[in-house]
Amino acid sequence: MARIAYELGLGISEEHVALGESVRTFAERTIPRELVRESVDSAAEERFPSFWRALVGQDLLGLAVPEERGGQGAGLLTLAVALEALGRTAAPGPFVPTALVATVLGGADSKVAVELLPGLLDGTDTSTVVLDETFQGVAFGDGYRITGVADAVVGGEHAGSVLLSIDTGSDLVWAVVDRTDLAITGQDGIDVLRGSARVEANDVHVGADRIVDGLTTTRVRSIAAVVLGAEAVGLTSWCVSTAAEYAKTRVQFGRPIGQFQGVKHRCARMGIALEQARAVLWDAASALDKGDDTADFAADIAALIVPDAAVAAAQDCIQVLGGIGFTWEHDAHLYYRRALAIRGLLGTHTDRAESVAAQALSGVHRVSDLELPEEAETIRAEVRAALAPIAEIDDEDDQLIALGDGGWVQPHLPKPFGRAATPLEQIVIAQETKAAGLALPQLLMGGWAVQAVVAHGTEKQKQELVVPTLRGDVVWCQLFSEPGAGSDLAALSTKAEKVDGGWKVNGQKIWTSVAQFADWGMLIARTDPTRPKHQGITYFVLDMSTPGVTVRPLREMTGSALFNEVFLDDVFVPDENVVGEVNDGWNVARTTLAGERVALGQKIEAYATDADLLRFAGTRELGPVARVRVGELIADSHALDVLGARVVLRQLTGADISTTSSVGKLLGMGLGQAISEFVVAELGAAGTVSVPGQPSDRAMEQLISGRATTIYGGTTEVQLNVIGERMLGLPRDAEAATR
Repeated sequence: MARIAYELGLGISEEHVALGESVRTFAERTIPRELVRESVDSAAEERFPSFWRALVGQDLLGLAVPEERGGQGAGLLTLAVALEALGRTAAPGPFVPTALVATVLGGADSKVAVELLPGLLDGTDTSTVVLDETFQGVAFGDGYRITGVADAVVGGEHAGSVLLSIDTGSDLVWAVVDRTDLAITGQDGIDVLRGSARVEANDVHVGADRIVDGLTTTRVRSIAAVVLGAEAVGLTSWCVSTAAEYAKTRVQFGRPIGQFQGVKHRCARMGIALEQARAVLWDAASALDKGDDTADFAADIAALIVPDAAVAAAQDCIQVLGGIGFTWEHDAHLYYRRALAIRGLLGTHTDRAESVAAQALSGVHRVSDLELPEEAETIRAEVRAALAPIAEIDDEDDQLIALGDGGWVQPHLPKPFGRAATPLEQIVIAQETKAAGLALPQLLMGGWAVQAVVAHGTEKQKQELVVPTLRGDVVWCQLFSEPGAGSDLAALSTKAEKVDGGWKVNGQKIWTSVAQFADWGMLIARTDPTRPKHQGITYFVLDMSTPGVTVRPLREMTGSALFNEVFLDDVFVPDENVVGEVNDGWNVARTTLAGERVALGQKIEAYATDADLLRFAGTRELGPVARVRVGELIADSHALDVLGARVVLRQLTGADISTTSSVGKLLGMGLGQAISEFVVAELGAAGTVSVPGQPSDRAMEQLISGRATTIYGGTTEVQLNVIGERMLGLPRDAEAATR
């Protein structure tokens, strides 16, 4: 059965997608719900559940362990892909803690790693790690005598060994201690499928041969953030799909509850959190695999976002399920419990956010570079050579003409207006254009106009409108929204009546950006009122100097006037200005080749960004609460960057990126608002007055102007409807379903 878009998982490459699907199919077959429920009701936890040998036989434990150590050498990201798929089962047993220790030891050059790895990889032995406690050590012979206690050690009751840290007084070292040298007591924990234990060491001798040389606490925590986080992403995926499926079928008041906006939006936000969690987990695993300098920073961001997303998704899943979700018989509480346990293992939210903030404020910055296929370099050489003579043109106007006529401005368009560039070619062109220092014309609404005209217009329209637009000579506005047809665009009432040689248009448009400066406008009007709502609409191009066109600027809350009202009184539009077929304007407006264009950024740079945040926070003494908020905002900003990178990489594979792109758009809409709101609030009274050169001056402007970002281009509420319906398959509202 084909998977819904949000169920596809962490993997982007063909190999990872196939692995995720394979593990998921195996887990659904080998670890069915009935087996999981048997474990819940069992009087005692088994060290090896009944499916253990079959699971071990999949060779997953050593996915991230180098081949020379007996593993598959496939990397941490590959392990994460498998763990996400496995995480959907909330499987009992020691697989995850054992895989975590095996991965840590696989990267260590120590005798103890060589000795333990074979048993861990073939499933005859198990292990676990103590993440949040350090044991005290005193030098003794060739090692240490250690004392200490740790609670809530996951899988500790049946672990054959424990990886733990020792404070030697001058250093912190990591060692593997056999269970026979420790006092281990099972504990009642919140996770009823995978137990925890208290681990005590009372003057236990740990020889030098048990020390894991070169291992740092930072790296152990980073690997744990990915391994545990991957399982948490799997839990989140189960919660999202369970809630969505229930919302489709559960009927209340004669309608599926997924039609009610409150339920639809809750589910949509769950799906958004899932994609955000996947993005940062994927990035952290990739960074650790590559050995990037900022890998631990990426892992800290994952540790901040992923476990909280899993807990919130489990809570929301129970809420959508209602009473049935609160019963012992339903599995929802098992996922909630597992999510809570994972979050606890990765430390407090405050500590995780503080770690991200501290690194960001000290100058750590992670760039989401795209890893392009080899053929990109061949393309790059050709693009660089073609752009070089344009970069040498001194006259700015001549340079813009060369860029427009060469198809560089909108390279995804077919020739001669673009370069018929593939997604990969578009990425390289964007990179090389920037590297050459070339400034492309700011088309604004013209970008939409040329796509519509190239796709549906006549040759005359293309030559007279598209060519000068791409040269930067024509300014466009979009005459779509009306006082009674904002987000519900098809409810427009502007009418176009057929007359000799053309059409007579009457109506009013509103929220029209730059209409007071525009040369041409994209206009949709109703040409056949007898047809259904989305039909009987025609797409026109309108010369804004036509008699009867009146533009009245609308002063916004910023004090400026970007938007306008446009009144159309008996405006004549000639037949030659119809784009596409009469009464097919809705399709022209929607089908504008936008899906073929690669968007390399999700942030709205005109508003507050993480750079603004760091400039502000870096000059102030922030309190603990404020530093936590800085960490959260930095993490959200990075997640948005990674989401954008994943959209592009998925596009390169030919995958449908429409829903993931919508997630990035929605998150980007709110990020600038959140940053500017933080800055102004942190300034207190100083944030309410404009002082030139001070943070308040720019922050006030960003705060006020940024309120528009969650309104124009589709309000947050409309975006949530789109995500709920297209990403999760929830039913459309009752009125829309009848159209």
